[in-house]
Order: sequence, then structure tokens, then C-alpha cells
Amino acid sequence: MEVILKQDVENLGFIDDIVKVKPGYGRNFLIPKKLAVHATETEKKILAENLKQKTQKDQKIISDLESTKKEIESLEMKIASKVGEDKKLFGSVNTATIASELLKKNNITIDKKYIVINGSNVIKNTGSFTATIRLHRGLNATLSFEVVAE
Repeated sequence: MEVILKQDVENLGFIDDIVKVKPGYGRNFLIPKKLAVHATETEKKILAENLKQKTQKDQKIISDLESTKKEIESLEMKIASKVGEDKKLFGSVNTATIASELLKKNNITIDKKYIVINGSNVIKNTGSFTATIRLHRGLNATLSFEVVAE
């Protein structure tokens, strides 16, 4: 079954993608939750027209986000956390922590669902790490950061 996504769906695709899914997944989950619609010929024609208009807008958005990407990649961010023995954290550093640090220290607003910590989901010890931040459909930034003792 082919569907057109109306929202980004994790591990499936981005908005306005035409994807093939199993019929049950499309009928029972995607379409009732208004995450997708059936990919009929009419819907495909409407999508093609919308994509033409959207590409011009996306060019401007991507050019604006390029400066944000450069800013993120040039950051030397340090996240302070309470540390116990053997450099292990009392708690952990996760994507929400990184998003709040970016907002607090650099005034960059990124939703935590667009941040992926390379190697694991959470960090439980001190050291240097990297995270990939999805700014736009085809634009990712790599953030290097260090978790240090408070």
C-alpha cells in the first residue's frame, strides 16, 4: 500500500514522502492518526504541485539554516554534571539535556527529537562526545561536546 506522509514519521520518512507500507499499518495506524493519506492519482497530482511551491521556500530556509549549522559546529560546549567515583555521573546526559544547554548558553532552539547522540542514547560518564542534529530534511550538523565534573 502506498501512502503520502502528512507528518514526519520516525524510521519511515519525512512529510510529503510517498512510501510503501504494509496495508494494516497504513489502515490501522497512519491514516486514522492523520499521519498519512492514500496515495491516489489525485493526491499525487496535488502533492506534485505543492512540492513545486515548497522547493522555492526550502531553498531560503536551508540558506538561513546554513549559518546555524556553522554556529553549532564551531561550538565548544561543556556540560557540567555531578560526578561520583570512576568518573560516572549521578544521572545521565541525554538529548533533552543537550537541547536545554543549546538554548540556555547559545540561544539556539532545537527540539530534542532532532538530536541523536552518536554511540548511545544516554551518556553516563565524563568525556568527549558527538551528537548529530537534524536541522532540515537534508541538513545535519555535528555537535562536539564534553561532559565535565561540576
